[in-house]
Amino acid sequence: MRKASLPHLLPNMFSLNLNRPSVLAMVSVSGLVCVMLNAGKLQGSPVSPVFARESGEADTTTAVLARALGIRFVEDSTSFVIVEGNGQEYIVDLATRTIRENDGKPALAATRTQQAAPGTSRPADTNLGIRVFQQQCSPCHGNDGKGLRSAGTPDFTDPQVQARLTDEVLLNTIRNGKPGTEMPAWAGKLSEAEIRGVASAVRSLGSGQRLPTPTVYEPADDYVYTLPTGRPLTRHGLYLNFTHRFAYDPAFSGTARGHMLLGLDGFSVPSFGLRFGVTDKLSVSAYRSPSTINRPIEFGAAYHFLDEHDGNPLNATFRASIDGQNDFSKNFATNFEGIVSRSFSRRAQLYVVPTVSLGNRRLISKPGSLPDVPPNLPSINSFSLGVGGAFDIRPTIALVAEVSPTLVHGRDLGIHRPAYGFGIQKRLRRHAFTLGFSNNPGTVVSQRAGTNATFLSDPTADKPKGFFIGFDLMRQLY
Repeated sequence: MRKASLPHLLPNMFSLNLNRPSVLAMVSVSGLVCVMLNAGKLQGSPVSPVFARESGEADTTTAVLARALGIRFVEDSTSFVIVEGNGQEYIVDLATRTIRENDGKPALAATRTQQAAPGTSRPADTNLGIRVFQQQCSPCHGNDGKGLRSAGTPDFTDPQVQARLTDEVLLNTIRNGKPGTEMPAWAGKLSEAEIRGVASAVRSLGSGQRLPTPTVYEPADDYVYTLPTGRPLTRHGLYLNFTHRFAYDPAFSGTARGHMLLGLDGFSVPSFGLRFGVTDKLSVSAYRSPSTINRPIEFGAAYHFLDEHDGNPLNATFRASIDGQNDFSKNFATNFEGIVSRSFSRRAQLYVVPTVSLGNRRLISKPGSLPDVPPNLPSINSFSLGVGGAFDIRPTIALVAEVSPTLVHGRDLGIHRPAYGFGIQKRLRRHAFTLGFSNNPGTVVSQRAGTNATFLSDPTADKPKGFFIGFDLMRQLY
């Protein structure tokens, strides 16, 4: 018999020549239309016996009706049905409400195994997917894939959730995101192998497998507080960094501390910047601080060349930047940083950041009114060694601390005590917020090791009693 294509099936159904195959096809498709129209109800309630999976426990009526209507149920599937009509088989996916021709047994076999595991994924893809899941997906879906109530994400270990997720739906959601939710589109950010690997990892959770306990710490922010973490950015990901340093009012000394809210009522030094992941290893950045600290603009590029996720003993990033005061017009400094970190379990990480600054300047508060041009300052080459750490006290809360002594030409820059600070950091999906205290108001690389002693022209302002409050806010925009 000539093979009937799907577009020609419906006209044949309504022809006046109602032979037996046409009648069966009409009844079959009509029954499936009813099923598809009520698919939402079926997913939220127990399945009617008419549509139950064929098994030894299925009653005789279901089996007889299925044969009469030309319907076959797909083994181990809760959403696929095979319909026969006009000498042709059609695969109906109730979850996505699509119908396609079954051109042969291989396609049917692929459909039979689709619910169990992605047919296009290899075992190695699952390992890759687990790594990507733990790095990119766990902030919203949890390290164990069981979801987070605060994020409203599903439990992938729930059989009912797995039953609603065909491979097509799963891959499409990962690639294109889910409108109206926090689920972003990962197409263009992850490779096709990574996308299929994540789908395979998610599918494995439905078979009782557990994700391995992470052994690598995942930094919540690009900064410990002022010191960089060197974490790699998502390919084509766009990140916003916003900082406030309330440097003019000590948080723990002076009169009327209660009325000043630890200095939050005072003036601040706000800075902001953008970072963009060109690849999963290469990123670029732009950063700007305000007029009170001489209007520096900084441009930088970083390359992440070692990663603990790849089995290396540590993470390593090299970053180069150049900044210029008065909106990148004078007092230029060129900076080179090596950002090295190592995890001590999945709950703690140590950072070491050696930094060379060529053409550094003493950190001062710009004299005169805000529109005035910053003064010309002598160029000084310097070397500092930053050390920091982060320790998770809760799954989404960490304590952070850092110190950055200037080991070469610190005295020439007016630095008598090292810059240091500490704080508490909260991560929430694609955000991070850090509330901290420090003695250094600068956040661009060349100003990072400077302190309030020169900024406020007070030799004692860099002591613990001069600590002031501040905060960092990070948001992944895309």
